[in-house]
Amino acid sequence: MILIVAEHSGGQLAKATLEMVTAARESGREGPVTLLVLGQGTADVANAAAAVADQVLVADLPALAQYNAELWAAATAQIAQEGEAHTVIIGGSRSGREFAPRVAVKLDAPYLEDAISLKANGAALQAQRYTYLARVTETVEAEAPVIVVTVKPGSFAPAQPAAAAGEQYDVELDLPASRVEVTGKSVEKSSRVALTEADVIVSGGRGVGSPENFTAYVEGLADRLGAGVGATRAVVDAGWRPYAEQVGQTGKTVQPKAYVALGVSGAVQHLSGMGKSKYIVAINKDAEAPIFKVADYGIVGDVNQIVPALIEAARK
Repeated sequence: MILIVAEHSGGQLAKATLEMVTAARESGREGPVTLLVLGQGTADVANAAAAVADQVLVADLPALAQYNAELWAAATAQIAQEGEAHTVIIGGSRSGREFAPRVAVKLDAPYLEDAISLKANGAALQAQRYTYLARVTETVEAEAPVIVVTVKPGSFAPAQPAAAAGEQYDVELDLPASRVEVTGKSVEKSSRVALTEADVIVSGGRGVGSPENFTAYVEGLADRLGAGVGATRAVVDAGWRPYAEQVGQTGKTVQPKAYVALGVSGAVQHLSGMGKSKYIVAINKDAEAPIFKVADYGIVGDVNQIVPALIEAARK
């Protein structure tokens, strides 16, 4: 069995979960692709999971109403042992990176982190991941009765619904008493689509000139296109935009249908986070900018002159 811990929020299955399903199927490892849904009030999530998985295991419990690394690790390890899973796949989100190592310790399993590809190699599992600031792709391999893997978000195409829905099963868990109590939770409010869920992303770099120009041009075009907003590390480090919007090696990895880069030079660290976009559109006044080497469409010119015309055209 390949066990995947489903990521979800607000009653919706996360895009990262669909990417993990693709990773599992592309790995070539035997056994049913099984999604484990943890939480409370997860009926809609479980139904969505059944559309892409061979089977869905549902732990709908009050104790799991809030994410808790200890409980998530305990639940995942228990189900992996009882179901004799040979592969456990967890998303490379902040929470996933928090509890995945705990699962590996509980299962006495090797841990492959931030995989961008998975492939069976006989009895072993081979993974590729970025290293040296994404300048190098290294291949790592593990062979053991069970292997724990985290998948880098945005590295795989989202799985499409299967011809027939997978079976759903309720599971019982023997959870430890939590040593951590969640006393409060704040959620960033935004009317825009989440960066990792967006089909179209408009991203800005230092080439837009100023925080005011970023708001006017990057956000302005994104609003017209119904797109998510991304930024380079230089922009985030300058305090123009929040870290949540950073795309690249030290930010989010995205794989939208269209990625519009405004004033983005195309440093290798940024390219590692968006290079798998289906279409890349770049606008930059530097004709030698590295972004043009990966762009499907490019315009050499001043963002401050070109983008207002694009926004006006989008209004029509």
